[in-house]
Amino acid sequence: MLSLLFGVLKTVRSSFKSRGQLTLENLALRQQLAMLRQSVKRPRVSHADRVFWVLFSKYVDGWRAMLHALHPDTVVRWHRKGFRRYWHWKSRRRHPGRPRIDAALRKLIRQMESANIGWGAPRIHGELRKLGIEVSQATVSKYMKHPRKPPSQTWRTFLANHANCLVAIDFFTVPTATFRILYVFIVLSHDRRQVVHFNVTEHPTAQWTAQQIVEVFPFDTAPGYLLRDRDCIYGEVVWRRIKSLGIEDVLTAPRSPWQNSFVERVIGSIRRDCLDHVIVLNEQHLRRILREYFSYYHTCRTHLSLNKDPPQPWAVESAQLGNIVALPRVGGLHHRYMRVAA
Repeated sequence: MLSLLFGVLKTVRSSFKSRGQLTLENLALRQQLAMLRQSVKRPRVSHADRVFWVLFSKYVDGWRAMLHALHPDTVVRWHRKGFRRYWHWKSRRRHPGRPRIDAALRKLIRQMESANIGWGAPRIHGELRKLGIEVSQATVSKYMKHPRKPPSQTWRTFLANHANCLVAIDFFTVPTATFRILYVFIVLSHDRRQVVHFNVTEHPTAQWTAQQIVEVFPFDTAPGYLLRDRDCIYGEVVWRRIKSLGIEDVLTAPRSPWQNSFVERVIGSIRRDCLDHVIVLNEQHLRRILREYFSYYHTCRTHLSLNKDPPQPWAVESAQLGNIVALPRVGGLHHRYMRVAA
């Protein structure tokens, strides 16, 4: 009886509604019935149904009272989810990240790394600059196979201010295949990091060292300062010969090789780039190896302190000169890369 009374009241109430409002209610009810027909246990909502109810809730007043098959909060959640997706699509990045470099250049970077012992990103970047390839050092490091140690720190201010008139001398030892110990004497010019003189002996003496200094600085070519350590090989004969040439002798503190950092770094480069990978037979063999290495060192090897240039600079080669070829140096331990016409 009550259900019949409620039905009559709804019918009477609907008679007072406008034609447009009744049309919208019928549309809402038909849509819900269509949803219910397509399901077995619960309504299955399609994308078209979701779009319909989102638009219906936006433009029809009192839509919550017309909704029976779904909860109104579900429609609100669909609306918000669609809003988020729209603005995610609207604000997407067309081309995320930096553009990748050419595959041939990535291959060249890895070839340089694998073919040259001890080459890191700064060395490879210097070679690429000389080949006319403009790419950042960070990009070179990114496409290398293995991470490398960061470049060394800058030199001391005193050495930088006196680089054009300062040279350094030092000894280092090299064992031979017959277990003899050879002593290598080098003289380094700080201006362009050039090894202006070297010699090899098995029995170094103060007289022999003094003679080497005279040979490397004939006439008026002597520098203003000469930096050395306190090795006992530099006896009275040596410092007298230095003084006679008008050179100011600068001694480092005891057990402080970092105060003669330029020549120590060069000796380390000689070992890492060359001597750690060969077996020395005798003095003549060592002289020939060092002569070939210093030729590569002065004309090909790029230096951080020289703005990625060798001690004897060479011009940047443009891409129009031709293809890139590798020329083996120091018995194939290192290579020089240059462009040649096809």
